[in-house]
Amino acid sequence: MFTSDSSQKDLFEAIWRMAFIAEFREFPNQAHLERIRGYTFTLARGLGLPQKEAQIIAIASQLHDVGKAGLAEPLVLKEGHYSETDLDAAKVHTWLGCEMLKGAQSPFLQAGECIALSHHERWDGSGYPNGLRGEAIPLSARIVGLADVFDALTTPRPYKKAVSPEEAQGLIQEGVAVLFDPQLVQVFNDEFGEMLRIRRGRR
Repeated sequence: MFTSDSSQKDLFEAIWRMAFIAEFREFPNQAHLERIRGYTFTLARGLGLPQKEAQIIAIASQLHDVGKAGLAEPLVLKEGHYSETDLDAAKVHTWLGCEMLKGAQSPFLQAGECIALSHHERWDGSGYPNGLRGEAIPLSARIVGLADVFDALTTPRPYKKAVSPEEAQGLIQEGVAVLFDPQLVQVFNDEFGEMLRIRRGRR
């Protein structure tokens, strides 16, 4: 899936460790990060992006929630219903992640900065933090946003049950041209078999 020299492998491991630590308080996230990386690479290649560009986005995708490291512990660990105040506080993780990665020279961290900030933006402008719409949302963030939603829907949490991958696919289809890039949803549907293999931990 990925090709790299030894120095890049060291960087990849450092990125993974940073992402793992950032989300560790919330839930054991090793498999989550691996799935996000796999989903993202599959979608990026399905869109026709070159191998190297898809690899950068996939590695960087693991940093999508790095800003959660800066959230208060009671908010991260809260179970059950989130109030509007809680939700507003949690949304700050996008800005925090962007600030944590700002100014990096590595293309992987530069991509991570963009993804951390914008992966909750939505096609119709209803997302956050900037209410970006359509192609104004960076492509990397659109890809990771869909991958993250698919993983969230199909993964149980203390506050919710998981849905089946097929049900998640239906919900994502309902969000086409509203929440998600229509072209990206088409790729998701075309690559659904591969998404299932990644979901099951197969490569």
